[in-house]
Amino acid sequence: MPQGKPSTVPADGLTTRQRRNRPLVAVHTGEMKGKSTAAFGMALRGWNQGWSIGVFQFVKSAKWRVGEESAFRALGALHAQTGEGGPVEWHKMGEGWSWSRKKGSEEDHAAAALEGWQEIRRRLETEQHGMYVLDEFTYPLHWGWVDVDEVVTTLRDRPGHQHVVITGRNAPDSLCAAADLVLATSKVKHPMDAGQKGQKGIEW
Repeated sequence: MPQGKPSTVPADGLTTRQRRNRPLVAVHTGEMKGKSTAAFGMALRGWNQGWSIGVFQFVKSAKWRVGEESAFRALGALHAQTGEGGPVEWHKMGEGWSWSRKKGSEEDHAAAALEGWQEIRRRLETEQHGMYVLDEFTYPLHWGWVDVDEVVTTLRDRPGHQHVVITGRNAPDSLCAAADLVLATSKVKHPMDAGQKGQKGIEW
């Protein structure tokens, strides 16, 4: 796809503008770091277009505020004050429907993850956001806590112009097949190979 031009143009009856503006489902999977970072980069572009951004974190601890969260909350406040960009919502453990692997039974975690998905499904049905980042959502799918077929059907049938980005390892094959964009990160080299732990400004 040199210079952003598609290699083929499908005979789908759509104009170039219609095809360009089609809402997408993106899946960022693979073993290497950078999946969420890439998703948040897309969300930044969406915010700049004035879209409502909804971030839903399914794994990361409620006590751990990653740098992207602080930045997006600041952008949400900027929108509320000046109208620049779009509104932002960020949800994770302790804010309604996320879950933690550390406390409670597996049944509790599964129920909370399912509740989280149901809330996202309701928002999709009412077209609440222009872009959704479902961070680490592949894990409850991989563990069987949320039905993959239901997710695929809901994403396929979502109304309006809503982009959805899903991150995490072990993305189910059926989800990848249904997505419009799939990337799989792979490691060439990592500081942990030399015994170095994560550091501020790089991992969070």
